[in-house]
Amino acid sequence: MKYILKSLKIIGYLLLFLVSYAAIVTLISKITVNSDCVKPNQGVTIYIKSNGVHTDIVVPVKNNIKNWNEVISINHTQQPDTTAQYVGLGWGDKGFYLDTPTWADLKVSTALKAVSGFNTTAIHATFYKKLQENQNCKKVVMSTNDYEKLVLYIEDSFQIQREKALLIPTKSVYGTNDAFYEAKGHYSLFYTCNSWANQALKAAHQKAALWTISDTGIFCHYQ
Repeated sequence: MKYILKSLKIIGYLLLFLVSYAAIVTLISKITVNSDCVKPNQGVTIYIKSNGVHTDIVVPVKNNIKNWNEVISINHTQQPDTTAQYVGLGWGDKGFYLDTPTWADLKVSTALKAVSGFNTTAIHATFYKKLQENQNCKKVVMSTNDYEKLVLYIEDSFQIQREKALLIPTKSVYGTNDAFYEAKGHYSLFYTCNSWANQALKAAHQKAALWTISDTGIFCHYQ
């Protein structure tokens, strides 16, 4: 009987933690930072794009501020297309990224390893010819100064060797236009791929959540 009561108590504490965690995540993600951000008449166009799991920051492949070809390469994709105008960059748990392209692919073991905070991380790069705005893809125009800050934030997330990002050799790509690179940092229950993207927007003085672990926590500020 004591064992049963102890087990029920543990389950109760676990449920209380999960409910509290969900409530805190929802409430804090609704708080907007950089709400005074003003769209410039001229600037750099980027996009925030979600696949329902991960949020990417999509930037021009090349402009007068940054040439991403100097860091990553479209030749690392299965079908290189040098006419690509944009590259989506997302950070996350390496195992989660390689094993979970959609929520349907999520395994309990993968999720538990990811939230442990001990796994390595990766940056997912996806090249695009063009993008179209929709519910999961929002255009953001920022000043050149803010874009420079964004570039610095993203660059600092890569593991660099000889001025190049370290490629992850894998067949677990999502299509023919993407590749994975080694990244810095650790994914956890409190800092996810979406937290990274949210921090990228904050670093560039764009609208963002005070803190979020989900893509909805970002996109609710761009409705």
